[in-house]
Amino acid sequence: MPFFSRLLPSVVSAFGLQAALALVFVPQANEKYYDLGGSLGFVSTTLISLYYPHLKLKYWDRVPNTRLPPITSFAPRQLLLSAAVLAWTTRLGSFLFSRAMKAGGDSRFDEIKHKPATFTFFWMAQATWVFVVGLPVFMVNTLPPANHPKLGPLDYLSLTIWAGSWLFEIIADHQKASWRRAKENKEHDEQFITRGLWGLSRHPNYVGEVGLWTGLWLLSSGSLRSPFFPRTAWLLAGASPLLTWFLLTRVSGVPPLEAAGNKRFGKDLKWQEYKRTVPVFWPWGKPRADKS
Repeated sequence: MPFFSRLLPSVVSAFGLQAALALVFVPQANEKYYDLGGSLGFVSTTLISLYYPHLKLKYWDRVPNTRLPPITSFAPRQLLLSAAVLAWTTRLGSFLFSRAMKAGGDSRFDEIKHKPATFTFFWMAQATWVFVVGLPVFMVNTLPPANHPKLGPLDYLSLTIWAGSWLFEIIADHQKASWRRAKENKEHDEQFITRGLWGLSRHPNYVGEVGLWTGLWLLSSGSLRSPFFPRTAWLLAGASPLLTWFLLTRVSGVPPLEAAGNKRFGKDLKWQEYKRTVPVFWPWGKPRADKS
């Protein structure tokens, strides 16, 4: 029970922020700030999970002369995990927010935003996503710095997986954005992108997303497998990459994009060839037309 109680501040942070944002934007039927809200959820909950004991002492218990500790006082594993999440969410959040503002909204919510109950559900679903996907980081941050094991070979491998996957995602997003700008400038007349990483996978940005959370989960396991956590804690944290994979390949990522592509380009021979030769998800997978 103490383990789960230590996670309570992260739960309150994740759900509290999204509830507050829903109170503001659901009545306005405004979806432009949805993705930004998710990014802010990762930022606030990561910082709360790291600093909560000290914030409690200073502002709740009002212990005299209590000061927030310097960032260097935390364990290397805590700093690496927290910095990785903050870097990822800042980059992705700003990218998605600027895209939504440029497009004048998010087409996923064209109908949903006019249904208050359903729109509110989506904000709460985002809170669940923030908490579960960030779980490896939030769990590690509950452990006092002195109790963390030293970094080892698996940790450096995990960092390599995270960095390589994040770079994969960034490059894929950059290639797609550059392709769109070139199309708007009438530099080509391609109907869909097939170049660069998009020639290895039909959704390379999502591949990078699953990979980076796998790397962070592996990095967290060094502390989560210590005697200070329940034996199954590291397996529980594995819900992070599993949920990411499930959402992107079965719910909100690949399925609607593939359906939209089929609707727009289904009779296009180039689209049919693209689907026949390029895997839908994993670059090393066998190309299949309708599911990963």
